[in-house]
Amino acid sequence: MLCINNTYTDAYFNLASEEYLLKNLEEDIFMLWQNTPSVIVGKYQNVLAEINLDFVKQNNIKVVRRFSGGGTVFHDLGNLNLTFIEKNRNVNFDKFTNQIITLLSDIGIHAQSDERRAINIDGLKISGSAQCVHKDRVMYHATLLFSSDLNSLITTLESDPKQSDNKDDKRIYVKSVKSPVTNIVSHLQQPLDIHFFKQYIINYMLNLNKENSIYTFSEKDETAIKALTEQKYATEDWNYYGNYNKAKAHFIPLD
Repeated sequence: MLCINNTYTDAYFNLASEEYLLKNLEEDIFMLWQNTPSVIVGKYQNVLAEINLDFVKQNNIKVVRRFSGGGTVFHDLGNLNLTFIEKNRNVNFDKFTNQIITLLSDIGIHAQSDERRAINIDGLKISGSAQCVHKDRVMYHATLLFSSDLNSLITTLESDPKQSDNKDDKRIYVKSVKSPVTNIVSHLQQPLDIHFFKQYIINYMLNLNKENSIYTFSEKDETAIKALTEQKYATEDWNYYGNYNKAKAHFIPLD
């Protein structure tokens, strides 16, 4: 497995990097990453029905549509994102959820998963997840609320029903399921810095198998990801309406 400690914090770039890795690399991949304040919507969602548009605009929060389904989530630098990509061997996505629960238990956090693969502490949500399949590859990604601004999270996801009242739109959208949330830092027995926690997660993944290794984006990777960012993930057409004109894209795959 290639383990990527992705230091980019731009949501457009990071969501593009997931699609790029899913479609262009052959190895199993784990990527750890963070975003500056952003709201990430599922592929099949109506943005205006999911977010507080006024608050998002006033606070320069990026709106980004991801490649997978599922519900809307809020990211900031107090939230960690974990992405797992591997060949589809009739994968059971629960194994990724269980892996996260296990790594949390090693630092004294006793969490449980539910039927939607959300991870909770005493009934309060600390992680949501989504997954998708592309040809012979699968991707599972999850959030981990470590020390997020929960007030901003709650306000960002307070949508105005009137914003989405478009009777001419006949499409069927996926609605988010809202849950009360908490931060991991509030449940630690000993104080833990998020930078130490990130390194702990990377080391945990590296130690799962002696063949696992650190991977950093090559210049070619970055060029391709930035191209996909500009052509898709940073566009209003994709993020607000789910429209992506592939004919206009000049995506640069690996040889």
